[in-house]
Amino acid sequence: MDGVPCLCVSQCYAQRCREYLRSQCMLDQRFTFQKGNDGTVALPILSSCWTQPDLQTLTKLMASDGICEIRWTQTLLQSKHVKGRMRGDKLVRFIQELLESHEEDWTEELRHDLPHSYQCHGDLVLLADHCFSLPVWKKIGQDLWPVVAKGLGAKRLAMMSRVSRDGFRTPSVTVLLGDHSWVTHVDNGIRYNFDVTKSMFSAGNITEKLRVAAFDCEGETVVDLYAGIGYFTLPYLVHAGASHVHACEWNPDAVTALRRNLLENNVDDRCTIHHRDNRTLCNLADRVNLGLIPSSEEGWPIACRLLRRTTGGILHIHHNITSPSQGSPVDTSHLHAVSQGPAAKRGDREVWQAWADDTACCIARMLKDSSGRSWRSSVRHIEHVKSYAPRIHHIVLDLECRPLNSAQSLN
Repeated sequence: MDGVPCLCVSQCYAQRCREYLRSQCMLDQRFTFQKGNDGTVALPILSSCWTQPDLQTLTKLMASDGICEIRWTQTLLQSKHVKGRMRGDKLVRFIQELLESHEEDWTEELRHDLPHSYQCHGDLVLLADHCFSLPVWKKIGQDLWPVVAKGLGAKRLAMMSRVSRDGFRTPSVTVLLGDHSWVTHVDNGIRYNFDVTKSMFSAGNITEKLRVAAFDCEGETVVDLYAGIGYFTLPYLVHAGASHVHACEWNPDAVTALRRNLLENNVDDRCTIHHRDNRTLCNLADRVNLGLIPSSEEGWPIACRLLRRTTGGILHIHHNITSPSQGSPVDTSHLHAVSQGPAAKRGDREVWQAWADDTACCIARMLKDSSGRSWRSSVRHIEHVKSYAPRIHHIVLDLECRPLNSAQSLN
């Protein structure tokens, strides 16, 4: 057949299936995934493996209504890895020409001092601080940055050195080339605008943003306790169909970006921003998002106060959990709510479930203390978002919290 074989799956399960294909060495990493008009995502498969995918196994990674089938396409785009390698080759050629014009020799040490990874935000490339550290670059001076930008296909350049400990996680970024530092990042049809010198963008959370976008929140009031520039606020409004979102954020720079993003995505009429103080909010939420890592525990009492007293709701609790050492024996026979993706190993799932059960008990106690009545907190799902560091995983607990009537409390 002509073209590239692809596994087409429902959008909300794309990342999970992508990880499975990668773990089985079946993903064709020359190409990037492609979204279809029917709500599916096409994941490219190596042509030598296209007859091998076990669709029954893949179907188990998603709900019964999920689409899972093989299609052929001729319209795939090159992957970021391939594009990055081509840009790297181009950058080396331009740098060599620049050094020659300054009568400097090209060496392997200089090659290793070039950027090997970077972030692209529209026409701005954000470099890490471990490149261009050798004395020769200072000798070349400002002639360097236009050449680097040309080699990387950018118009503006900036360099990040570290994240500030000012409580806002403000990035320490220096603009090297360009007249401003505002950028636009597009994820799943949502436009995120932010100033790279004042706010960070976590591309690693895309799987959770896609999952949130697939929620059915019609008629619901959602509270996003750590809204930032709108990482989750916007998916709740744009795709999940929330009736109203209360976005809580204490960083004034993030609030500036959030206001701009609400307007640009035409959802400002369904969002109320609470800058610094959320104490006026109480008894109104059908759903609360606690998207703070390494732990959102400080926000748990607030989240309990926010849930509707008569009907309760769902808490989405983000947390970083350290996995056990390899070789530790575990019993996973009781696990039922944990994400079964390839990233979730047996030892990981055991620890995640234990933490989730403890959290459910803790939240139930908090709700009883604050309302004077008993509540049931049930673990609905545990989602693996990404590996944050060696043996440390960013997960999200979906916790359903419902008040009990007198008869249920006695049982």
